[in-house]
Amino acid sequence: MYDITTLPGGLRIITAPMPHMESVSVGVWIGIGGRYESRPLAGISHFLEHLLFKGTHRRSAKQISQTVEGVGGYLNAFTGEENTCYYAKASHRHLDILLDVLADMYQHPKLSVTDIKKERQVIKEELLMYRDQPDHYVQELLTETLWPNHPLGRSLTGTPETLDRMERDTLLNFKIRHYVPVNTVVAVAGHCEHSDIVARVAGQLPADTSGKTARFQPVTVKQRGAQLRFLTKAVEQTHLAIAARSYSRHDSRRYALKLLSVILGENMSSRLFQTIREKYGLAYSIQSATSYFADTGAFLISAGLDTKRLPKALQLILKELGKLAQRQPPAEELRRAKDYAIGQMRMGMESTSNQMMWCGEHLLAYGVVQAPAEIELKIEAVTPAQIQEVAADIFQNHRLNAAVITPSQDERAIRNLLTFE
Repeated sequence: MYDITTLPGGLRIITAPMPHMESVSVGVWIGIGGRYESRPLAGISHFLEHLLFKGTHRRSAKQISQTVEGVGGYLNAFTGEENTCYYAKASHRHLDILLDVLADMYQHPKLSVTDIKKERQVIKEELLMYRDQPDHYVQELLTETLWPNHPLGRSLTGTPETLDRMERDTLLNFKIRHYVPVNTVVAVAGHCEHSDIVARVAGQLPADTSGKTARFQPVTVKQRGAQLRFLTKAVEQTHLAIAARSYSRHDSRRYALKLLSVILGENMSSRLFQTIREKYGLAYSIQSATSYFADTGAFLISAGLDTKRLPKALQLILKELGKLAQRQPPAEELRRAKDYAIGQMRMGMESTSNQMMWCGEHLLAYGVVQAPAEIELKIEAVTPAQIQEVAADIFQNHRLNAAVITPSQDERAIRNLLTFE
């Protein structure tokens, strides 16, 4: 299903041919992100991502966007904890344009002092914008609580202080050190042929053999008890985020954890949605998710609540988690969870963008790419007993973390409720 070629310089190329599709999606992935940054340079990966759109030696910022959008295409990027990705999508007839623009941005960004100064201010405004969005800001507070004094606990956008430290030489040296072939993957999905993509990419990107993959600081500090970050703020709705430390992406229990998340909160028929919203009307929305890194991970829950009903909602949420730690889910409930997880994955694979994301992220993270059919087999193999075992393992006080943004000042009451009985 996927073809992979490694060029002499170490750059890896992966394709997912979908000949029946009109579109093609191209992603340039670099194995660098927030967790690789030192504290004084927190946010530099994200800052650099912004700057690559500001122009190259061949194109202005406007010409970069016009070149792709002028053929009906789409261009964007994102920075995560462990990778950065620049991607574009258009008709396969314009594949050369997509590759040329992305290769130009990757290799020849201008990084002008004027652009750096302007973009620094833009990112500071982005920071302020997120602070004004409590549903987003509560996730940042949760991350800080979950991974204290560690790069994973820092904001990917950095702080005003760290941004002010980043001058052109700092940014350029960071790029030179990390944007190297051995640390880069080019992923292409859609109407394409592997050999053709390899030839095109080899002609566009460098074959330099210098450079190396980045190293990160592992998570070694053990949590000893439940942790709460409580922020009193004049907001209309209380925002609650809960996390339990869990497993890395290399842990075989991640399949059971995924199904546990589906059972608890990934759709409207989940236990948390049915209890918190449908039965008690305590929230408009509540959802769960999983997060995986190279050496650790987290199980996450978020909800927007009526402030006066926060204590009851928190009690009910923890009670639902405890139920799965004490009793196996019924076979029919697990069957529905499996069908949902597999169905969502299958439908996602119909998109060239999602296929490209799957290829790039998996190749960087694992060094190989599993076909969806292999993942399905591992999901199907999960038993009710394994669901309970995972729930009993992670739903414990020494793994529990929470963040709250609320107009209430009654922190003590919430802290006292933050426990599994």
